[in-house]
Amino acid sequence: MFEGEKTWVFWAGLIILTLAALGLFWGIWFMMIVPGGLFAGWQIFVPYTVAGIVFILIGLYMMKSGTRRERQPGTAV
Repeated sequence: MFEGEKTWVFWAGLIILTLAALGLFWGIWFMMIVPGGLFAGWQIFVPYTVAGIVFILIGLYMMKSGTRRERQPGTAV
């Protein structure tokens, strides 16, 4: 999926993906260890969870569009 030359867009997407995944996993982990069970802090962390998922998708799209494929001989420009 990510074969070819990596451009700066790929690397920026990788950084966004990594930070979003860290934030998402941190939020899920914190919800598990907060006193009072899983539903005690859900109102606080739902926006962070949704934002983490959205930024993961943005990072994956940037990584996909940030790879240059080699042109195959005989293909149109």
